[in-house]
Amino acid sequence: MSEEWILQTKETRRVFSNAAWVPLRASVESKKGDLKEVGYVSEYFGCGSVAFPSEHRQLVEERLGWSDIGIGHTVAPYAYEDGYYASIDQYQYNDKEPIGVNLVYEHPQPVVGGRKWILSPDLVVALHLVKEGGNWVRPEENFVVVARETVSEDGEHRQIEIKREFLLDYLAARNLSLRLAYYRQRVENVPVFEGSAYSNLQPHNEERDNGKFTLIVRKLDEVFGGSWAMFRAWRTDVDEGEDAPVMGPENDSNTDHESSKGHRGGYKGVRVEGEFWREEWIDHQSKSLRVRGDTDPNLPQFIVETDGKRMRSAELDHEDIGRWLWFRVSVVNELLNSRGFKLAWYTAETGAINSTSGYKTHFGINSSDLITVYAYDIARLAPWEQHVWAGHNVAPEGKVSSELLDAQVRAKPASTYAVEEMFFGSMRLLEDGFRHKYEISLFSHDIDDSEVGQLISRFASKDRASLLRLAKDIIRVFSDRLHVTELRKLSTHQEKAKFGSNKLLQSILAEKIGDDKAKRVFSEIAGAYDMRVGDAHPTGSKITDAIKLAGVDEEDSPLRQGEQLIHNVGRSIWHTGKLLFGETDESDE
Repeated sequence: MSEEWILQTKETRRVFSNAAWVPLRASVESKKGDLKEVGYVSEYFGCGSVAFPSEHRQLVEERLGWSDIGIGHTVAPYAYEDGYYASIDQYQYNDKEPIGVNLVYEHPQPVVGGRKWILSPDLVVALHLVKEGGNWVRPEENFVVVARETVSEDGEHRQIEIKREFLLDYLAARNLSLRLAYYRQRVENVPVFEGSAYSNLQPHNEERDNGKFTLIVRKLDEVFGGSWAMFRAWRTDVDEGEDAPVMGPENDSNTDHESSKGHRGGYKGVRVEGEFWREEWIDHQSKSLRVRGDTDPNLPQFIVETDGKRMRSAELDHEDIGRWLWFRVSVVNELLNSRGFKLAWYTAETGAINSTSGYKTHFGINSSDLITVYAYDIARLAPWEQHVWAGHNVAPEGKVSSELLDAQVRAKPASTYAVEEMFFGSMRLLEDGFRHKYEISLFSHDIDDSEVGQLISRFASKDRASLLRLAKDIIRVFSDRLHVTELRKLSTHQEKAKFGSNKLLQSILAEKIGDDKAKRVFSEIAGAYDMRVGDAHPTGSKITDAIKLAGVDEEDSPLRQGEQLIHNVGRSIWHTGKLLFGETDESDE
């Protein structure tokens, strides 16, 4: 190793008061080699913490250190004989004198073995955390990891740490400051001190970086060698032949003893050890946005006028503000990429983004393919969500979505349907028709329409490549799920053994309406099927022909192209069901 390593010069400069993660409790060790032999190297970090109110700050600084707050301090409840009970969250300076709050508890398990650490339930509930594996996450903020634990292979806790941003929020709500006490140790056993990487160093103690550092150099024989002594005493007045032996009071006549002593040594090498102790405060900043609900001073501004005029989120946070905001459609995809967010459709041009914060942001798509939202519906969102929306905010263009105004102003929602809903509805109708008429399952496996609907969306189309990926998803949801075995049983076509899913379904339809009409009905499905192979190489005449066959106008915006694709395939599916199981008329031809 090196001088810098044993002296811990980098580590002692670092403090947790400006770190991203703060250890609440830690006992982490890494080592290699035999403790008593040359070549042994180890590192250890131990940390304990207690939260204190400001009135006890001076006492803590003057009287409490590593031995009082560090990893060795007991975190456990205690019941006094007089009925006083000290709960596990209390840190007591003297008996029945709680002055602080423990944020990590110890749970000894003497029967099953081991010792568990428990993160304060109050902190967990106050910050709305959910445990996932070794992490505590906050679903309301895109499932961000707030706290995490490290557990050894044998199940023993080694560390619990928390993201400082969330810790400060909790501390502010309780008006507490966190006191950390930690210890770092590094050890290496070298053959001889002279000529080693540490030969220029001398054993010493020093005050450094608001802590205390000690360098110790000792021969291994001094550490592990030395004299030893043993003493053994026993009773001599027990008759093993008696059924119920009784021993009398202990005295010299009924006891005996022996002793021995010796010397242990012969350890070769030198132990070089660097130790560092420090205590520090983690002070809150008097803001608790999450636990106490303080106003966030860093909320974004939004464009509200065609000249680019902006208003602060706080000014828009009123139910009767009477303003709308405009956003690029890209905001929908960014939000849907966040875990827990869902897209729902109300009408052909309106829907909602369901957030993990519990809000449903009602939106409309206007004539300029922009998302319009009532300003208050954005201003009430969680701060991080507002920042996402703000990143896609644009000046007003194309007016407010007419269908959004129908719902929010005229209180008369449009009676239209989103193409996405019609696509899934058409599949279900066709599936029901096959089940009732032929008593077979049209699809080889079922899907959750709501879950898959997050993929099958006009918003998925941002350019040609993404349009082709949308086609692949559509085919995966429809054509690839068709039950080929069952359809082959129904088809009477001479070449049915060679047909894939689409061809089999088309052949069954052709038996009723003829080959040409069936081909026309299936043209848009066939186009989408041919498009699906082009997402990796989205250029070429074959792809252009496939897009045309699917009925998509590439002169339109990507959003409208995606809408057309979903609509056309859904319409083909609907016509298939209507022609197979309904009454045909001239309009169907």
